[in-house]
Amino acid sequence: MNILVVSVLCAISVAAIADPLLGLPAMPIPADNRQNPEKIALGKKLFHDSRFSQTRSVSCASCHQSSKAFTDGLEKAMGIKGGVGVRNTPTLLNVGFFEQLFLDGRESSLEEQALKPILNRIEHGFSDLKSIVKIITTDADYLTQFKKAFGVDKATISTLHMEKAIASYERTLISGNSSFDQYYFGRDKSQLSPSAARGLRLFRRKGNCANCHEISWDNALFMDNKFYNIGVASQALAPIIETFVKALKHGSNDESIVLTDAQKSALGRFQVTGVISDVGKFKTPTLRDIALTAPYMHDGSVKTLAGVVEYYDQGGHANPFLDAAIFPLHLTDQEKKDLVAFMQALTGAQVNE
Repeated sequence: MNILVVSVLCAISVAAIADPLLGLPAMPIPADNRQNPEKIALGKKLFHDSRFSQTRSVSCASCHQSSKAFTDGLEKAMGIKGGVGVRNTPTLLNVGFFEQLFLDGRESSLEEQALKPILNRIEHGFSDLKSIVKIITTDADYLTQFKKAFGVDKATISTLHMEKAIASYERTLISGNSSFDQYYFGRDKSQLSPSAARGLRLFRRKGNCANCHEISWDNALFMDNKFYNIGVASQALAPIIETFVKALKHGSNDESIVLTDAQKSALGRFQVTGVISDVGKFKTPTLRDIALTAPYMHDGSVKTLAGVVEYYDQGGHANPFLDAAIFPLHLTDQEKKDLVAFMQALTGAQVNE
């Protein structure tokens, strides 16, 4: 029996490394929000502060737990007062490489994304920015930290500073230097078990996985910053999809058709763009540390990595917008096990920040 050793996840600060971790490119940093230790420390505190929820019971770290690769292990995200969202919590690992944020890509930077959960009625429950700023300006420690990070005082602190601090911290949540990276980029063939090595070949060829979860010659983010309809949750739209599309083609819009919350969520990227061909499309997730982020898919409907492989092997759920890259794979039982072994080798070996 081949035993695959999976390293324990930790987070590493970019301020502590001179070069990117093995398998990662250099991370793009906005010119107006350069990293510095004071800003990162402030962002981490904001990220873990449950006062930024209406009930003072939920922080960003509630859904993005370091022990679960910055996910929460739940089918769908849970917010204040036991409220449950409509989508699975995505990992924040390597989020600094994402060109669009949220599963439907509705924000284009970490700064734009940072406070949206706080202002979400289900997640953190705040309805205005003034209440958020008040928490900061009535806390002496925060006043000191904002002064160090941005040179601002009580009168000039704004939520823009919060966004920049949280984004700076999130850019330190990095995963690389996995067994795969040491095998593939480090040329150490001892780092993958025979099963995982076979899984890598399947991943790049018969499995068609690398079509979206990209591996380049010198790095691998295991995502392509694009959106696809893979059929997940398409059943929710099945009863109304024909009427819905016909209405759109005749100049109507989705607001004129009564949809359930599940159906609205299943629209995916369409809710952002309004383009019919984007119905049911969701952003390609990174596969790094995938063994730690169950359950899977944007609705949390698949419980295990074996289940994910089985879903793709069956060719997804048929629907009018299913991507052409999704089709039955006809994998053998051994090939399915090999793909799982490969994905388990994507857990990063890191040091504490």
